[in-house]
Amino acid sequence: MKLTFKIGEKSQDVNVKDDVVLGILEPNEVTVDLTDEAEVKRALENPIGSPRLKDIVKAGEKIAIITSDVTRPMATWKVMPALLDELYAGGAKKEDITLVFALGSHRKQTDEERHHLAGDRAWNEIKCVDSNPDDCIHLGKTEHGTPLDITRVVAEADRRICLGNIEYHYFAGYSGSSKAIMPGSSTREAIQVNHSMMIDPKACAGNIVDNPLRKDIDEAAAKVGVDFILNVVQTPQKVILRAVAGDMIKAHREGCKFLDKLYKKDIPDRADIVMVSQGGSPKDLNLYQTQKALDNAKHAVKKGGIVILIGSCREGLGEKTFEEWITTAPNPHSLIERIHKEFKLGGHKAAAIAMVLENAEIYLVSELEDDFVRKIFMKPFKTVQEAYDAAVKKLGADATVLAMPYGGSTLPHSVKE
Repeated sequence: MKLTFKIGEKSQDVNVKDDVVLGILEPNEVTVDLTDEAEVKRALENPIGSPRLKDIVKAGEKIAIITSDVTRPMATWKVMPALLDELYAGGAKKEDITLVFALGSHRKQTDEERHHLAGDRAWNEIKCVDSNPDDCIHLGKTEHGTPLDITRVVAEADRRICLGNIEYHYFAGYSGSSKAIMPGSSTREAIQVNHSMMIDPKACAGNIVDNPLRKDIDEAAAKVGVDFILNVVQTPQKVILRAVAGDMIKAHREGCKFLDKLYKKDIPDRADIVMVSQGGSPKDLNLYQTQKALDNAKHAVKKGGIVILIGSCREGLGEKTFEEWITTAPNPHSLIERIHKEFKLGGHKAAAIAMVLENAEIYLVSELEDDFVRKIFMKPFKTVQEAYDAAVKKLGADATVLAMPYGGSTLPHSVKE
């Protein structure tokens, strides 16, 4: 059997015996009536738990539309035309609307990246800016103590509209909705306070009911004030299958239900070898982002097994603190001990990788230098085939396999657990 995985802008094939493959975790088949812009327009005309946006906004109000940055797969350019039409129908003026790319703790973007994300129409009609963690307004704290330090253009807006792509998030449960505010529009220090709850067992992918970290995110956004959301569920090829609009909680939760139908995957058992990719660019630009696929793969691999993590990582590790923690640690377990003693944003990703290494080896197929990969406790390979052959040599020719070509999106669940 030939399996194909995207890595960066390219693809790699790997040959595996048919009888060892337990499954290929691709999206479930769902039937939809509309896709892309037509589905976005339908959602805007039928908001959940909210009046239509055109009936909320008023002429002269300053409007901030908060969306994802280049490290996220959100197809902002597909939703902006219908969203702008809805705003203009309510009397909003072009000069009063700003599209804000929520960077969180990520790097600044280039004009070319902002233009691509916004799309030609939004880029030419309204202001398009990155959030600025160095220019924030303090609006209080959450019950947990997370500071509400929000980028000025968002904090000072009369109306706030949150865009987002809904997918599984390894400690917030699901992405989307209020995450555009916290962590998207906040400071590194505030994000660190919120993310410190990631060590709680309930802060995990697919849990939104009693997840303390998600509760804090939602509380933060509610206190800042979110007037409307427009979130989408996409295929790995960025085709919008479902859009949800309206109330920050009610609309988002409906989107999460649809995501489960599409991407939650029952598996017969955990596998000896799990091959997992983020699905290529832009999700695998760096190890900081590629780690999300690894965290989903941990639910599919047996104790003592091997995860073959596939990601270009052409921009390196992607975050300074993450790099400092993982490159200076004497061993993986020390990272877990360190995160319990001193939670630090960036370090949390290093600890998350270490938690996987407690139960399985990680073979990394990437563009990173071999010696560097070994330094961060993984085994380096340039092709998926080489990594698989090495895994078979160690675990045996009958080692079972699960393939996760879109690992950041698919959430495995063993029916035996």
